[in-house]
Amino acid sequence: MSKGRLEAFSDGVLAIIITIMVLELKVPHGASLEDLTPLWPVFLSYVLSFIYIGIYWNNHHHMLHAASRVNGAILWANQLLLFWLSLVPFVTAWMGENHFAPVPVALYGVVLFLAAVSYTILARALAAHHGSDSKLARALGADFKGKASLAIYLTAIVVALTLPWLAGLLYTLVAVMWLVPDRRIERVLAE
Repeated sequence: MSKGRLEAFSDGVLAIIITIMVLELKVPHGASLEDLTPLWPVFLSYVLSFIYIGIYWNNHHHMLHAASRVNGAILWANQLLLFWLSLVPFVTAWMGENHFAPVPVALYGVVLFLAAVSYTILARALAAHHGSDSKLARALGADFKGKASLAIYLTAIVVALTLPWLAGLLYTLVAVMWLVPDRRIERVLAE
């Protein structure tokens, strides 16, 4: 089956997720710059989550570009990923509204971790569907960056309960690792 509908649906869901996040940004009632000060945690959490959604969109696009077809298992794996990403606006708002309190920061990490697990499941389903000798399977390889990301997320979730600022830095570290779309796929597609 063609991958076009999966791509279009995913793009639409990710656009809605970003829209929901931006609608959570509340305008201050005053007109001075000082009125913005209490909003910095909300804005900072929004920026991090916007970057994450952008990273998923970029890498999802690259991965599907390397795929030629999809099946039912891939459609469900994609739905699982979109489910966890759809929770990003909730945990983003909760974390920002509570000024990076330990439990909201930990739950933010749980959602990021489960989205990453879901992305890994989707990648493996695509690779299995295309065969172990496919360009996509070769590009994914051992997926060191994916495994490292999962380990960092788990560490950050535990750390968040005592040092939420450090967990935030760890979430940022993972985002920086993935900021550039997956070059493994670009390299294999260029062959």
